[in-house]
Amino acid sequence: MSTIPGTEPLAPEAAGSLSRAGDLFQLLRDGKARTRAELALTTGLARSTVASRIDALMHSGLVGPAGEASSSGGRPPSRFAFNPAARVVLAVDVGATHLIIAVTDLNGTVLAERRLTQDVADGPVTVLDRVVAEGTQLLSQAGRGKDVLAGIGIGLPGPVEHATGMPVKPPIMPGWDGFDVVRHVQRSLPVPVLVDNDVNIMALGEQSAYWPEHDNFLFIKVATGIGAGIISSGQLQRGANGTAGDLGHVRVPRGDNVLCRCGNYGCLEALAFGPAVAHALTLEGLKADNGGDVLRLVAEGNLQAIQALRQAGRDLGDVLATVVNLLNPSVIVIGGSLGQAGEHLMAGVREVVYRRSLPLATTHLRIGLSMAGDQSAILGASQMVTQYVLSPAAIEATLQATG
Repeated sequence: MSTIPGTEPLAPEAAGSLSRAGDLFQLLRDGKARTRAELALTTGLARSTVASRIDALMHSGLVGPAGEASSSGGRPPSRFAFNPAARVVLAVDVGATHLIIAVTDLNGTVLAERRLTQDVADGPVTVLDRVVAEGTQLLSQAGRGKDVLAGIGIGLPGPVEHATGMPVKPPIMPGWDGFDVVRHVQRSLPVPVLVDNDVNIMALGEQSAYWPEHDNFLFIKVATGIGAGIISSGQLQRGANGTAGDLGHVRVPRGDNVLCRCGNYGCLEALAFGPAVAHALTLEGLKADNGGDVLRLVAEGNLQAIQALRQAGRDLGDVLATVVNLLNPSVIVIGGSLGQAGEHLMAGVREVVYRRSLPLATTHLRIGLSMAGDQSAILGASQMVTQYVLSPAAIEATLQATG
């Protein structure tokens, strides 16, 4: 006997966990429209129980009508589906010299966006007050009010203690160490505020948008620093203190005599990030002050710049070969400003990773460029918030508040 797709009965232990509307809601997050009868068949719950759960979710707006199912006689049954437009998220990417602020729905679709020049070194009060002001205006531009704001996700360019949202000794963020980002933002916008390192949310954004079927995933940002966002067994890995993925200060054999800004010698960052590649080209007589100049020279076809970028890829590959052996990801995505140089950096990475990693670890390994580009952090900040506010416990709290 065939079953309607999406209505296969759950295992008894899974069905037994659907005692609350928040748990039942998780089945609807895939966006598929279902009838009450189909949900009852899937969960094993009584139709009356399913009906009361659906009524509560409809009242909150998180679930809405989605047409009617075909009928074998009598009135066609109504279908219901997740309504991602019910709430919005303010997603914020704070960079060294930029701000990107976006309003998204609960599916991560960008409804409105602003890109601004802002120096993070201006301090947390200046930067965050601008985030609040611009974000409030953006909500109005998108035609949404503060009453439907589900939460705010913020990515910062430095180490963050995710549990508290506080930056921890960030090297390029003077005045931010230990600052209570969450409390400061909530004074103006009293909603859940989640804060994380920018590379972590870039990994989350890229994976959820373009690689959702891959549970073991690495995102490598190569720009004014080098870092990795690690997703293992479907979960973002932050480590004990939020510093997991700090590849920039792993030692590279070629750099024994190269001093890093952290005070150690031979760090990957001292050889392969934007300013380091620019410095190497300057020593060869080329005009290169930063990573942007490196990209310009590569675009002009300058062979010295192309070779320098490929060597940066090899240095990065030296570190990634060890990471591949250790974590066994199925996908590595390279992003950040230098990642925009495409195949030149990628060629160096692939050359070393496939030569130095264990054959079994690279049998199905894919190494590619970011598809989200400079929107990866916005997508990740939105996803970070929706994972939190759409969890079973958060849905229950929402329903109690609107009941």
